[in-house]
Amino acid sequence: MALDTDQLAARVAKDIEPGSYVNLGIGQPTRVADHIPAGSGVVLHTENGMLGMGPAATGDEIDPDLTNAGKVPVTELPGAAYFHHADSFAMMRGGHLDVCVMGAFQVSAGGDLANWDTGAPGSIPAVGGAMDLAIGAKRVFVMMRLFAKDGAPKLVPACTYPLTGVGCVSRVYTDHAVFEIVSRSGESVRVLETFGTSVEELRTRLDVPLEDATS
Repeated sequence: MALDTDQLAARVAKDIEPGSYVNLGIGQPTRVADHIPAGSGVVLHTENGMLGMGPAATGDEIDPDLTNAGKVPVTELPGAAYFHHADSFAMMRGGHLDVCVMGAFQVSAGGDLANWDTGAPGSIPAVGGAMDLAIGAKRVFVMMRLFAKDGAPKLVPACTYPLTGVGCVSRVYTDHAVFEIVSRSGESVRVLETFGTSVEELRTRLDVPLEDATS
């Protein structure tokens, strides 16, 4: 069965190494915070100026002045720190983050990322800190649905939307499978795990060459 958002967030969290410094992008990736194991030493960074973010806040935990970059109320862990927005971006651009997790409209077989504009009528393009994260984080994980609402694949031979970063994506976590980008030339993409489908079925629905590493 395909994964729901929380199951997918848990799957992403599983691959974040203990002690990592991690930024979670706006939208689905924020849910990863709820699945980071206590005591793992993972430190969550938000681009609006916080280190040591905890899971989403609920009930009496909610403080309107304590939010992530997506304005979702969050908790703070012991040792949390706050700093200027500019300092936060210096951390992102300076290669101090081990992992960032972002959503995407498209990812190419070579690891190109498009996540800020589809050009759809009425859409409001918004780069935010995505370009800084794409070039600054040591590893870029994408968390997204594999197919758009119209059924079109979002893992593609080449992006048709404006790029956020070139050859920056390491892994793609989707509701149907986990993919690893193995070549910046886009010759193939490695399937690490599938959910409710098979590599053969994915080959019929995707236009990118797939290596089967599920066995």
